[in-house]
Amino acid sequence: MKMLVPVKRVIDYNVKVRVNADGSGIDLSNVKMSMNPFDEIALEEAIRLKENGVVTEIVAVSIGVKQAQDTLRTALAMGADRAVLIEATSDVHQDIEPLAVAKLLAAVVREEEAGLVIAGKQAIDNDLNATGQMLAALLGWGQATFASEISIEGSKATVTREIDGGLQTINVTLPAVITADLRLNEPRYASLPNIMKAKRKPLAEKTPADYGIDIAPRLTVIKTVEPAARKAGVRVGSVDELLAKLKDEAGVI
Repeated sequence: MKMLVPVKRVIDYNVKVRVNADGSGIDLSNVKMSMNPFDEIALEEAIRLKENGVVTEIVAVSIGVKQAQDTLRTALAMGADRAVLIEATSDVHQDIEPLAVAKLLAAVVREEEAGLVIAGKQAIDNDLNATGQMLAALLGWGQATFASEISIEGSKATVTREIDGGLQTINVTLPAVITADLRLNEPRYASLPNIMKAKRKPLAEKTPADYGIDIAPRLTVIKTVEPAARKAGVRVGSVDELLAKLKDEAGVI
């Protein structure tokens, strides 16, 4: 079975995000970029499935600027077999919308005849948590989101999901789309020999026009602002004083 793993180039999670002075978007100048952490987890799970003989080939796909090649080379160094870069950009200050990404991924899935997609549950730059669900709908496949454990036997996948009330275990028939949560696994580091080998692995470059898909945004970002600074906490001397502040100042009781 061939598996598809979408990976996204995002601002590194250790970097403090800055907003442009004119509020037009996020300042990306001289900012370290890396693979979305949830996508790393999805890729690690795909590699483990291949090591266990469940998957025969892993294709990593990224949609975005040309520099996303670096992200794909990281995926190849971790263990992906091939990579596809769909070079596509929306407005310089606006991300490509999830529906456009899902349409492109659906086209790649059909072209590659993949039997399973494992993706990160969300990207840490926009936190939309929508692409995986949209992709499943476009393909007409079953879906299992927020996976913290995956087991595949034959044409069935047993997935443990993280939900508000705890854990939920479901069965989904393949082909399917699964989105990875934080506790699914701990991604491996790419070794130096594998980084060198990754340079020789195939990386195809495509455009949305190759798939006949329009990625024009349907939404417009009017303004981007930083969140308001949190007020400093105060120390209270008693439970009564705490209750008084919650009632009179915070107005929450």
